[in-house]
Amino acid sequence: MKYQEYANSIVFEVKKASIHVKHHHQDLSLIGTGRSACVFKIKDTNRVIKVFPKEFAHIAKEEADIYSMLTDIHYFPTIYETGPNYLTMDYIKGETLFQCVNKGIPIGEEHINVVDDILTEVRKRGLNPSDIHLRNIMITPDDQIKMIDVARFKQKKQDTQWEDLKNAYYRFYQHPLFPKSLPAYLLNFIAALYKKKLITVSKRYRRTG
Repeated sequence: MKYQEYANSIVFEVKKASIHVKHHHQDLSLIGTGRSACVFKIKDTNRVIKVFPKEFAHIAKEEADIYSMLTDIHYFPTIYETGPNYLTMDYIKGETLFQCVNKGIPIGEEHINVVDDILTEVRKRGLNPSDIHLRNIMITPDDQIKMIDVARFKQKKQDTQWEDLKNAYYRFYQHPLFPKSLPAYLLNFIAALYKKKLITVSKRYRRTG
């Protein structure tokens, strides 16, 4: 089956800025839902298809254009085919940083430094990496960093989210008394407070590695 047919098989319901999948092809398994798209693992392949509801279909082209500017940076998934409302790319095995904090999987300073280096390289391409959060950075089984979801890398406004996460890492995560793992509900609550600007991490830290 062609990828466009897979994309066409999906029936979305979008309510109150939340996406729900009502139906999809039997070859697809839903593995992730974001603000503007859902990601499905394609049966018997190492690929996923990211499909956008019609309300957000324009983002598919923008994200495809951004990935085309990052093709030689191996920290991003390879894109195989794009369409008016979908992208097909590598299935990346591993844990997001959100899952690492939730499960107690260590995040080393070397991981933070690699993300810094990736974002520096992205900026050299004339992009403005934005919306960098715990769910779009992954650590693979061989301890490599991968980044997903680049849809907002062309934003014009200055986004401090990664710097704030990095500062929280040095200020709290590396503290000897920081819990080995945090429940998902608490991480989501902290994220909600951050989005509402009810909490901030103002102190700036520099990398040591």
